[in-house]
Amino acid sequence: MKRLLLLNGPNLNLLGSREPGVYGSQTLESIINSVNESVEPHGFSIEHFQSNHEGELIDRLQQANGKVTGVVFNPGAYTHTSIALRDAIQAIDPPVIEVHLSNVHNRESFRHHSMLAPVCTGQIVGLGAKGYQLAAMALIDQQKS
Repeated sequence: MKRLLLLNGPNLNLLGSREPGVYGSQTLESIINSVNESVEPHGFSIEHFQSNHEGELIDRLQQANGKVTGVVFNPGAYTHTSIALRDAIQAIDPPVIEVHLSNVHNRESFRHHSMLAPVCTGQIVGLGAKGYQLAAMALIDQQKS
């Protein structure tokens, strides 16, 4: 079975209770389960990792190289600040799709710029938890072509 990595950055472990008006009421666990249910019929499984620490996210991206067929990555606030995560994404082979629950372009101006988007295959913002499923399906579709 092929695997996708669902990678989540800082504070995403608080989903469901942290600002539900911005991030929705689904927990991270329910999002993972939902994505897993969506990808299983296509012969894929989900591997998940969440960390509040930048170095652990970098380590996980490096470990994914050659072991997963794609990465769905919600880097949280590191999106706007981390050149190190950008370099890690650029250094690995599996395609990475950046996902954000909220529409970062409708929020504070410092959230409008992604350090990671130029080295990602794509970016999905503002579609809530559905964005994770869309990213996973896009990665699966890329495998077929």
